[in-house]
Amino acid sequence: MNYFKQILRFAKPYKGYAILNIISNIFYALFSGLSFMVLMPLLKILFDKETEKVTEAPHYEGFFELGNYFSDFLNYQISEMAGTDASKALIFVIALILTTFFLKNIFNYLAMYFITFLRNGVLKDIRNELYQKTITLPLSFYSEKRKGDIMARLGTDVLEIQHSFLSILELIFREPLTIIFTIIYMLTISLDLTIFVFVFIPISGFIISLIGKSLKKKSDKVQAEQGYFLSLLEETLGSLKVIKGFTSENLFFNKFKESTNRFFHYSNSLLNRTNLAKPTSEFLGIVVIGVLLWFGGTMVLVDKSLEGEQFLIFLGLAYNILTPAKAISKASYSVKKGNAAAERVLEILNTTSPLKDKPNALDKKQFTTSIALENVSFKYEDEHVLKDFSITVAKGKTLALVGQSGSGKSTIANLVTRFYDVNNGSIKIDGQDIRDFTKQSLRNLMGLVTQDSILFNETIKNNILLGKEDASDKEIIEALKIANAWEFVKDLPKGIESNIGDSGNKLSGGQKQRLSIARAVLKNPPIMILDEATSALDTESERLVQIALENMMKNRTSIVIAHRLSTIQNADIIIVMQKGKIVEQGKHQELLEKKGVYSKLVEMQSIQ
Repeated sequence: MNYFKQILRFAKPYKGYAILNIISNIFYALFSGLSFMVLMPLLKILFDKETEKVTEAPHYEGFFELGNYFSDFLNYQISEMAGTDASKALIFVIALILTTFFLKNIFNYLAMYFITFLRNGVLKDIRNELYQKTITLPLSFYSEKRKGDIMARLGTDVLEIQHSFLSILELIFREPLTIIFTIIYMLTISLDLTIFVFVFIPISGFIISLIGKSLKKKSDKVQAEQGYFLSLLEETLGSLKVIKGFTSENLFFNKFKESTNRFFHYSNSLLNRTNLAKPTSEFLGIVVIGVLLWFGGTMVLVDKSLEGEQFLIFLGLAYNILTPAKAISKASYSVKKGNAAAERVLEILNTTSPLKDKPNALDKKQFTTSIALENVSFKYEDEHVLKDFSITVAKGKTLALVGQSGSGKSTIANLVTRFYDVNNGSIKIDGQDIRDFTKQSLRNLMGLVTQDSILFNETIKNNILLGKEDASDKEIIEALKIANAWEFVKDLPKGIESNIGDSGNKLSGGQKQRLSIARAVLKNPPIMILDEATSALDTESERLVQIALENMMKNRTSIVIAHRLSTIQNADIIIVMQKGKIVEQGKHQELLEKKGVYSKLVEMQSIQ
């Protein structure tokens, strides 16, 4: 129930609908039992060949005689209205029954109508908060998470919460109230018979509860497996070129088939256990009715302590209890299934980000002097990627980072943008630790161009607008010109309104990279971070992108992570890194003259 309480907080904004639902359910429960009680005069009319006129109003003789009082009162009213004409009495009783059932179903609909807004509102809010948390959690959270598993939590797990936990919201008042009102009506007919019924109901409820004990464990397996095969599907769609190139279709198909087979067995086990609830509860219900027929029949035929029509109405009321009782037992299974889904959803919602802004974090608006890394040490897992690393970049200068893969170049970009926090040391902008700033204001000062051109299945215009949401078409075209991208965009049939496909796959690598640069240009940040922006390009594309980068870096502070050394010859300072440490630093010509590591790297690339 702990998970249920946490999920229930999402219902608070919709408490008005919950109150209306409760009121509707109260009237539904009232008329649900009453619809059986009004049958009593009809049965009396049908069983008695002649309807005698009742001339005196009945007297109330206590709660446990209320059933008789109610029946006699209706008979008295019928006699007053219809006289001794049985057909008129019959019409009146039928009209009364129809009215009662009509009101019962009207309030049933209203209860469902109001709960719909609550259920769908909670579903919407959980999804929104889950998505918001997904995009605000740091990159480190997803280093061991599969994207498909996150998608499964946001999709199927949230739906499971709606179908399980939120269905209980319908039952919290509706079914218990129906049972309570029905019991009250039963007590007015016969105290002995009601006590007899409630000896058997707890026994049957206990038997039913035994079935659901393993449901959460089985549901856990089903949802985890669903997350796995969705991840596999997502990876497959993103890697089709490699899969086909290595003729690995069968390998991936077998993986997927193994997963769906496991899902098949887990689902069968879960559903068979769940499906056992209905026939079990129905059979136990009939057993209760059977025993009730024996005991009540004795009271009618032998003891003569109960009227025949009263006993029939009592049977109807007893059966009226079984339906909500079965719904409650079914809901207990839903809770167990919903627990597994809620646990997976709340795992993300309850995760605290280590990169959370300080309570008094500053809103950094301008960059004025320098970026400084002071004795920075950092590790992703066990091994340090950076050790006591220090460097200062003055405003307007370009710092280039070179070195072998794994030397820590991209880590510096991740730390400066605060995708990760340093383990030791500090990173300062204008002399103040970046952890003192809000993440949003810090990143607003920076433009990022990565090795992989991350574009969206949108128009060129909408991709560029990520840099500045309110930019005009004129500003977009100007950014495209600076990024050397306008030359191909202007030739497209729809220009900047052209859709570029999934991940920009309608464009070449060089074109995609130039759009990424245009996006950063439009943002117009004072600090630019280029993470191997040309390493994946051919020579011609590299030349065009390099011109675009040089245009973009004018009058900006830049940190350039370079694989191709030809692109950083004009940098103000070049840092050569090995295993997280600085081994050389200086300008291009100075480093060549040293005949050290940098000189060897340049020589190796020129040979290539």
